[in-house]
Amino acid sequence: MGMASVLVAGVAVIDFVFRVDEMPRRAEKYRATDADIVGGGGAANAAVTVARLGGRAVLATRLGDDAIADMILADLGREGVDCSLARRFPGKRSSFSSVFVDRQGERQIVNYRDMGISFDADWISGLLPDRFDAALADTRWPQGGPAVLNAARARGKPAVVDAEAPIGEAMATIRAGTHIAFSRQGLRDFAGHDDMRAALGQATEATGAWVCVTDGSADVVFHAGGAFGTVPAFPVEAVDTLAAGDVWHGAFALFLAEGMGETDAIRLANAVAAIKCTRFGGRAGVPGRAEAEAFLRERSAAA
Repeated sequence: MGMASVLVAGVAVIDFVFRVDEMPRRAEKYRATDADIVGGGGAANAAVTVARLGGRAVLATRLGDDAIADMILADLGREGVDCSLARRFPGKRSSFSSVFVDRQGERQIVNYRDMGISFDADWISGLLPDRFDAALADTRWPQGGPAVLNAARARGKPAVVDAEAPIGEAMATIRAGTHIAFSRQGLRDFAGHDDMRAALGQATEATGAWVCVTDGSADVVFHAGGAFGTVPAFPVEAVDTLAAGDVWHGAFALFLAEGMGETDAIRLANAVAAIKCTRFGGRAGVPGRAEAEAFLRERSAAA
């Protein structure tokens, strides 16, 4: 089998990451103990994860025509992500974030995005590759998500949604998915309550899709064929949780693209995300395939 390819649609940003002893709460100057400038954004992080794990990633995204876009594209290019579907809009600004990570590995993010960049996705359909093995969309580009997910469904391929709040504006993306992976916050936003199993049942009923919820260091719960299942997360000493969810989604989409079953795909995606959390610097901590598989073998043997 050749390299599996995943078409990813959504946001690409630059994160200015500062490690601090505690979260800033006052209007004064703080000193960072470490800092990094890393590419970020749900879809871009997922695309880099696909590439690092040995897949081919094609990223459809909207950027400004500025120095931040230059940084975003240069970084993705170094990672081997195909950016032929990254569109730059003249006179607009790309998205960037200031991120604080404290000693516990918790994060606080302030993001800017230029709402003047057109959300229209009509330009995508004529540029899509003829062949790809799965599509993945985040909820940040309500028109782009359905464009790539419906293209995957038309080809009989998995269409994976990274279902992050706010869900309301992205219902067309949700409805286009064959596999919907909610964050806990995203599932709460979708269902309007905090009973995760009942909410997963509602999501299945509303979409007919395979659904699951990821919840940080908690087990992944899924609902398929009328039954619930859980796949344990791997306990690790978290240094930086930034991008962990995006990394999980990229890994999960790639493993489905390769033909892996959902439960095995979750297990290996859990391993990839766990390793990432042990390293500072957002997606810079994404492991390669051999390391993720070795981690999974060691933890499975120890269980």
